[in-house]
Amino acid sequence: METFDWTMLLLRVWLAAVMVAHGINHGRNLEGTESWFAGKGFGSARILARLSSGGEVAIGLGLLFGLATPFAAAGVVAVMATAFWSIHRFAGFFVFARPDEGYEYVVTLAVAAAVLAILGPGAASLDDALGIGLAGGWGALLALAGVLAAAAQLAVLWRKPTG
Repeated sequence: METFDWTMLLLRVWLAAVMVAHGINHGRNLEGTESWFAGKGFGSARILARLSSGGEVAIGLGLLFGLATPFAAAGVVAVMATAFWSIHRFAGFFVFARPDEGYEYVVTLAVAAAVLAILGPGAASLDDALGIGLAGGWGALLALAGVLAAAAQLAVLWRKPTG
């Protein structure tokens, strides 16, 4: 394997670990996750808590194995764009700035996922083994689709809390 392949593997494994950990954390306390979503202005919080938990684990596993990688990366972009718009943008840039945390963390994860979608998963992936190649322009379009999916979710389910 070349340096590029090792680099993409490292990026995939780290993003996978973050997403799986978040999904498991949400799933451990679905009632608490539901309450948290509702408190942040999301409707259908019960369904969203379950979808968030399962979706984040599925995204992470896709990244870990390098399977449908641009789609999984677009999932990261969607989750992080939703988090940015609904919560983190109000706190400013720095993650330590306020109790709600600034947006540096979620934007960094979204950008890393977009880079992965564009460059592809590398040779150490099921995508490569199966001959699935959606990197490049397709990866960029899928990363953009993640932003559009976040916008749709926000338009349907989120209202900025008052107070």
